[in-house]
Amino acid sequence: MLKKGLIQVYTGDGKGKTSAAFGLACRARGHGLKVCYISFHKSSGKKKYGEFAILRKIGVSVYGFAKKSICFSEKVNTAKIRKDCLSALEFVRNLFEERKYDVLILDEINISIREGFLKETEVLCLLDSKPARLELILTGRGVSENIVKKADLVSEIKKIKHPYDTGEKARKGIEW
Repeated sequence: MLKKGLIQVYTGDGKGKTSAAFGLACRARGHGLKVCYISFHKSSGKKKYGEFAILRKIGVSVYGFAKKSICFSEKVNTAKIRKDCLSALEFVRNLFEERKYDVLILDEINISIREGFLKETEVLCLLDSKPARLELILTGRGVSENIVKKADLVSEIKKIKHPYDTGEKARKGIEW
């Protein structure tokens, strides 16, 4: 158990935000900490995210909410995504009360705020209710300035060059 848990944010237009959170989850498990990973906007359909499988193998609890995103599909029900995101916040509040995790990762939650599925105030209120010993990690592009102010650590991952820019598709085992 941690003496003091911080709020960390991984943001920016570069590749590696989820990977940084994944690395932290592995490190925490290696030291016996209890970790929960919650993803937003990652489909459970055609693409099987490799990080989910390995996290489960090392004893990380893995959950997914709002499994569609307007970033990857034009055919989405925005009201349903909003409802799913609100369900995720309620799920997290319940985890806060249970206090059974040392580290909680909210992967791509910044997208939920940026795209209007969650209100910034809803997430700030959640951050205010974080247990003192819980390390909380938020990832995703476009973090708001108020979330940055609330966080203890913010890393911006900047894209210099990316194969997507030349039409390269996401590759199994590398991007997902």
